[in-house]
Amino acid sequence: MQNLTVAELIKSLENHFALHWIAGKNAGEHDISKNFSWGSHPKVIGHLNAIHPNHVQVIGQIEMAYIDRLPHPEKLRFLGEIFGGATFAIIVAEALMIPEDFKKFANNNAVALLECPLPSNELVTELRYALTGMLADKQTLHGVFMEVISVGVLLTGESSIGKSELALELVSRGHRLIADDAPEFARITPDIISGSAPPLLQDLLEVRGLGILNIREMYGDGAIKQSKYLRLMINLVPSDKHENLDRIHSASSQRNVLGVEVSEITLPVAPGRNLAVMVEAAVLDYLLKSRGYDAGKELIDRQKKLLESPG
Repeated sequence: MQNLTVAELIKSLENHFALHWIAGKNAGEHDISKNFSWGSHPKVIGHLNAIHPNHVQVIGQIEMAYIDRLPHPEKLRFLGEIFGGATFAIIVAEALMIPEDFKKFANNNAVALLECPLPSNELVTELRYALTGMLADKQTLHGVFMEVISVGVLLTGESSIGKSELALELVSRGHRLIADDAPEFARITPDIISGSAPPLLQDLLEVRGLGILNIREMYGDGAIKQSKYLRLMINLVPSDKHENLDRIHSASSQRNVLGVEVSEITLPVAPGRNLAVMVEAAVLDYLLKSRGYDAGKELIDRQKKLLESPG
């Protein structure tokens, strides 16, 4: 994750969540330098927790009522705990009145204190989703990212191999484009990579001879997918560079993307091969294998049984 300050984080969220920065503005330059790869993790954002404090704490009516009932000395001790440690922002939800003690502790401990009109449960849920994308580890890969038969597929290969033309044919067959040329991937959970298009390239596909095409305008909203989990990579290579193929098993391997192993298939490109059909078949075969079925293994088992059968 690239360096991000508290002020930058708040600025990126304040309009969407109607946040108002009340106190603790001296926390603005605090560098959020820890690895918040998964924004939905409870240690990043959650309801008020003094025992295992979240980095962003949300206070609703229930939490505020609990604090108000505490005797004054106990309240001060409790506020010292929640405004200390690893917490860098506290959000008072539901447009609740913020006590002066909160503002003093926020300023003294350099913790951003904000107010928000949203219900606390809604705020926590939406903030987790927003922070997941913002704070995740990210990587840009060269290729065309597609949704093929509900699977996120990245088409890779050297320049001019035909990735964009293949993507265009897949779109015409009812599959959906996510991103061309430079899809952005983010690790949103320990084992899930999500891919999307950078805003500049949204809906666009470059095809040699045709130039830049707006797929949404040409084929409608149904031809575009905003984001998808990356499950399969298909690497297109010239057939003369990939000889001695295994006739039983696919040329498959694993590729590490942001610490997650992603299945990769090498697909030779040659004149006369219908690559769109082959990509569809590769995806269907991937789905079967993910359920435990392997056609190559079945053939080997059949041969073994045939050899072992008497006479």
